[in-house]
Amino acid sequence: MTERSASAPDISPKDPNWWRQAVIYQIYPRSFADADGDGLGDIRGITHRLTHLSTLGVDALWLSPFYPSELADGGYDVADPRDVDPRLGTLDDFDAMVAEAHRLGLKVLVDIVPNHTSDQHVWFQEALRSGPGSAARDRYVFRDGRGAHGELPPSDWQSVFGGSAWRQVPDGQWYLHLFAPEQPDLDWDNEEVRADFRTTLRFWSDRGVDGFRIDVAHGLAKDLTEPLRDLGDDLQGEEALVTMADGSHPFYDRDEVHEIYRDWRKVLDAYTPPRMAVAEAWVPNHRRVLYARADELGQAFNFEYLKTGWSARELREVITVSLDTARAAGASATWVLSNHDVVRHASRLVLPEGTDPDAWLLSGGRAPAIDAARGLRRARAATLLMLALPGSSYVYQGEELGLPEVADLPPEVLQDPIWEQTGHVRKGRDGCRVPLPWTRTGPSYGFGPGAAWLPQPESFASYSVEAQEEAEGSTLELYRTALRLRRKLLGDESLTWADSAPGVLQFVRSGGWSCITNLSREPVPLPPGELLLTSTPLENGHLGPDTTAWLGTTPQRPGT
Repeated sequence: MTERSASAPDISPKDPNWWRQAVIYQIYPRSFADADGDGLGDIRGITHRLTHLSTLGVDALWLSPFYPSELADGGYDVADPRDVDPRLGTLDDFDAMVAEAHRLGLKVLVDIVPNHTSDQHVWFQEALRSGPGSAARDRYVFRDGRGAHGELPPSDWQSVFGGSAWRQVPDGQWYLHLFAPEQPDLDWDNEEVRADFRTTLRFWSDRGVDGFRIDVAHGLAKDLTEPLRDLGDDLQGEEALVTMADGSHPFYDRDEVHEIYRDWRKVLDAYTPPRMAVAEAWVPNHRRVLYARADELGQAFNFEYLKTGWSARELREVITVSLDTARAAGASATWVLSNHDVVRHASRLVLPEGTDPDAWLLSGGRAPAIDAARGLRRARAATLLMLALPGSSYVYQGEELGLPEVADLPPEVLQDPIWEQTGHVRKGRDGCRVPLPWTRTGPSYGFGPGAAWLPQPESFASYSVEAQEEAEGSTLELYRTALRLRRKLLGDESLTWADSAPGVLQFVRSGGWSCITNLSREPVPLPPGELLLTSTPLENGHLGPDTTAWLGTTPQRPGT
């Protein structure tokens, strides 16, 4: 790998539009760093490791939920959205973390979970005590059941985690939970619910938070007109969002949800600089762009890119459409390769086409067996491709180490509710949430002074930060080099495709630098230009398979 300097503007931390081409690092707090030795990552652990992020070269960190929670869904069952889980620290710890992040030049984003609360939230406990018809129950979606005695669920709606989305309480009514039963859905037609979330946005903004990631952003508005509409067997799950991609789904991606976010934008814009927000909305591209409009959240995650296979044709199509739709909304595009909900891309990118990730996880990663070395090679190439694209790149903790999915976690350690709710048909997301390795040795490879809440494989020693800091050409070195160079190369958000051979992607960014990725099976010659960086070394001067290179402008001779 080689690096050369290039002149281009840096991202300014004082720019209100800093997020448009930022690199944002996702922290899953319980798996990042454990300062107190209880096996769970915590806020002080994050603070102690912030220099890792500043050295890496990211612009911001995003914290997945750190709020009080019974951990029925990895912290997304929030009991109090304006506090810190005592196992993870205190509000003072949080304030100290924000102060240190800002001292290091890092912005801070936090997760907001507006679709539901924990069943331990004071509101839901009050609703259970208050009974049918009460104001307390009006904050949630309670309904009488069907059948002669109300013994059947109010509709056929299914939970994302499997089974009915309704649970009956002792007095006979049912409440809606689109996720785990411990996550009752809020009723966003209730003004008290809307006012409370405005308070939450101000609470964290007043503490210095720079932005928000909005969980299940497409799920808040619901058609609760009686009788509730059944979906039928063919329209359950994500596939219904494609079939009903016109705002007509009874509880996902309804047009009314955008009124909520226009109201939020007024709150966010009251701060200087305005607070940014990004939507987690698993909806088709033409619908997702609505959440990214300037008078709403401003940005939305691009999951089509994450789901695209290792194909030059498919990637070019998705990149083109993503840039076009983001531009139409006045937003910048977003790019994601991994997060806390999907198989890590160092493993996912080498699963044979058509492989069901859930079946692969159930096999412990053995059927089919994958080529880990090839997976890492593709992951490195995919990273340089992603970081060269116009817009924001969201990096998930551990991908800078090249961590693979831990597919062989034994059933007795699994924590994800998907495992139990699907009757052990789906293993869940624990394999991408295994705590990070910081050192070669120790009971949790430097994650904390004791064992971690999920077991780490022995192979994590060689993936650790300590091991990679001393290894030339390591994945950690690649990320640091790429992020340092990216800051120098950044210009506007334009991209021009260049002609390339089949199986090869090449585009040019403003200023004339270019990115070329070889997704074919054979080495290809490099086009003219100054070699700036490669994801793996060249092969006799050629770009090998599963490799990306960044090229500077070709030095011009006099008279040309």
